Amino acid sequence: MSRGRPEILFPLFGDLKRLEGVGPKTASLLEGFGVVHPKDLLFNLPNSVIDRRLVGSIAGMHFPAVATVEVVIGLHRPARAKGRPYRVLVQDAETEFQLVFFHAREDWLKRTLPTGQRRVVSGKIEIFDGIAQMVHPDYMLGVDEVDAVGEFEPIYPLTQGINQKAMTKAVRSALGLAPALTEWIDGNFLRDKGWGGWLDCITAVHSPKSLNDISPQSAPRERLAYDEFFAHQLTLAIARNVERRVTGIVTKGSGKLQQKVLKSLAFAPTSAQIRAVTEITDDMAEPRKMNRLLQGDVGSGKTVVALLACLAAVEAGGQATIMAPTEILAQQHFAVLNEMAKAADCSVMVLTGRDKGAEREAKLRALADGTAGIVVGTHALFQPDVHFANLRLAIVDEQHRFGVRQRMDLSAKGEAVDVLVMTATPIPRSLELAHFGDMDVSILDEKPVGRLPIDTVLVSASRLDEVVARLKDAIAEGRQAYWVCPLVVESEVLEATAAEERFKSLRALLGDDAVEMVHGQMSAQHKDAAMQRFASGAARLLVATTVIEVGVDVPDASIMVIEGAEKFGLAQLHQLRGRVGRGAVKSTCLLMYTGTLGETAAARLKIMRETNDGFKIAEEDLRLRGAGDVLGVAQSGLPRFRIADLETQTGLMKIAQSDARLLLSVDPNLTSERGKAARVLLYLMDQDKAFQMITVG
Repeated sequence: MSRGRPEILFPLFGDLKRLEGVGPKTASLLEGFGVVHPKDLLFNLPNSVIDRRLVGSIAGMHFPAVATVEVVIGLHRPARAKGRPYRVLVQDAETEFQLVFFHAREDWLKRTLPTGQRRVVSGKIEIFDGIAQMVHPDYMLGVDEVDAVGEFEPIYPLTQGINQKAMTKAVRSALGLAPALTEWIDGNFLRDKGWGGWLDCITAVHSPKSLNDISPQSAPRERLAYDEFFAHQLTLAIARNVERRVTGIVTKGSGKLQQKVLKSLAFAPTSAQIRAVTEITDDMAEPRKMNRLLQGDVGSGKTVVALLACLAAVEAGGQATIMAPTEILAQQHFAVLNEMAKAADCSVMVLTGRDKGAEREAKLRALADGTAGIVVGTHALFQPDVHFANLRLAIVDEQHRFGVRQRMDLSAKGEAVDVLVMTATPIPRSLELAHFGDMDVSILDEKPVGRLPIDTVLVSASRLDEVVARLKDAIAEGRQAYWVCPLVVESEVLEATAAEERFKSLRALLGDDAVEMVHGQMSAQHKDAAMQRFASGAARLLVATTVIEVGVDVPDASIMVIEGAEKFGLAQLHQLRGRVGRGAVKSTCLLMYTGTLGETAAARLKIMRETNDGFKIAEEDLRLRGAGDVLGVAQSGLPRFRIADLETQTGLMKIAQSDARLLLSVDPNLTSERGKAARVLLYLMDQDKAFQMITVG
C-alpha cells in the first residue's frame, strides 16, 4: 500500500475555492479560521439548531421566538421618513403581525410580497410596543417553495466576514465530496454502541433535527468523537511500539541493596510504592527501553521509589541519574537520597551548574569511571563534557519543566537508557491518556501511615492583623511557617515585588532574623542561602512566591498562609499546601482571599477545604477550569480535538487507547483490512506523522 495519502481522500484535501460559494476572499477567511481543506468544514459541527417547522399561527407562542408560518399579505406601509421602518401587515390562520424592513426598496418589496397573495415567512418574532413583529425575515417564499426552508436549520461557529448562509453553503458543498469509507472501528464494538458508518454519521451531524442531536451524547457525534480519540491513541500507540522495539539493556538487580534500604526505613512502604517499584524494575529487566511515568500525590513517597529503582541499576553494575528542574530541588533530593542510601553503602553525588574547577572535574571523573553510581543534578547533567561509564536509568523529576529534547539528550548519555519521568501533580485521567498515552504509567495513590491530614481554613484578607498575631504566637512556640504571596497575573517581576513588600511588613512585625524571602527574581545563590537558613531553623518564616510550589521539604514547617488564594488554580493550591504536614506536628493551611469570592473561586476553595486527595482535586480543577488552564502553557503538546471532549468523554478515550494497542498487537504495520482502514483515518485526521514511524513489512 502506498505511503502517500489514499486517493479516496483526494477531494477532501482539495482546494477550498472549488466549493460552492467559496472564492479567494472567503477561502482566505476560512483559512484564518483553521479551515484549510474541505474536510476541515466537515469537522466544524453545528453548535445550535433553529426549529423552522411550519406552524399554523404565532398565536400562543412565547416570544422572542423563531417561527415559520403561512400568511396572507396585507397592506404595505412605506417609511414615513428617512431611517423609519417599512412595514407589511400579514395575517396567519389566527392572528395578525407585521413584517418590518429598514432601508427597504419599496418596488422590490411590493413585487416580492404582493397584497392578497399567500407566502411562507420565517424569522425571529419579537413584541415591540405590544405588536408582534418579524424584522427582516430570513425567508420569504411562495407556498410551493416551503421545502427550501428545511424543518431544522443548523447554526455553525463562524469567523469574521462569513455569515451563516455562506458557511452552510460551503459545508453542504464539502459534504458532497465525502466518500463512504471502509470501517476502522471494531465491528462488535460498533454494534454494541449502535453507531452508524462514518459517512452516515458525518452527514447526520450536519442535519440536526433537535437540540438533542447537537449533544455530545448523540450517537453520530459520539462516534465521530471516538474516531478522533482512536486516531490520536493509534499515533501514540505506534510511537510506543517503536520505542518498545528499541533494543534495551537488561538491567536486573539482585535486590540486596534495595533490601538494606528497606530494612533501615522508619516506616513500612505502602502497597502502592511496592507495586510501583515492581512495575519499574520489571520494565528495567526487559530487553527493551523503558518509558514510564510515575505520578503521585504530595507526600506519597516518590523519592523512596526513585531510590529503589536507582539501586536496581547499581546492583546490575550500572549507573542511575535523577534530573531535577532547580538547584534547590536537586540539593534537596541529594540530601534525602544520600541519607537513605547510606544503609546500602551506596554514595550519591550531586552535580549542578554551581560546581566549578577541580570539584567539578573530580565529579566528572567519578561519573566517567563508574565510581559514582547515583548522581542527582540539574540541566548540568546533559552538558557535552558529562560522560557516564554505564548509564542504565535516567529519572526526570517534574517532567513538565523539561522539554522532550532535553529528556532525549539525557537518555542519549548511555545506550538505550531506561527513562522514568515523575510528577508530583496528579494528572486527571483524561489528560494522562491524551498527553502520556505512549507511556506506561505507575500511580502512587496512597499516603504513608502516620501522615496527618492538613487542616485547611478560609480567612478573609480583612483579618490580616489577626492572622499575623496568631503567626507571631506560633513562631514564639517554636513553629515554622510559609507565607506565599499572591499570584499577580503571569509576571514574576510583579510577584517578586508583592513578596518584597510583604517581607518588609512581616519583618517589621516579627523581627529581622525571624523572616527570610525567596522569589524567582533572586539569584540562585541568594535563594539557596535563604532556603538554607529556613531549613536549618535559623529563620522561622519564609515569605515566597510559587517558587516553593515543588520540592521544598522542611518537616518542622507546619503553617502555610496563601495570600490571594482565589487567584490560584486548585492543583497549585494543593502543591503549596503540601509543603506543610511533613512532620509530627498537626499542620494548618490558611487560604486568605480578597473581597467577595466569585462562584468559581468559592467552589475551588471549598474543594480545598473538603479534601486532601490530589487526584480528586485534579479532576475538579479540570472540571472547573478546562484542560488548557490545568496543564498550562508549558503543556502545549496537548492535542486539539474538534469534536471530542477530553473533560466529559474520558471513558471513550480509554476504550480508544485499549483498542489502538490491541489492533497494533495483531497488526503492527496496519496491513490487514482494518489496518488499511485505520491508515485512512490517520490521514483524514492529519496524523501523517504516524507513518514516519511505521516500517511497512
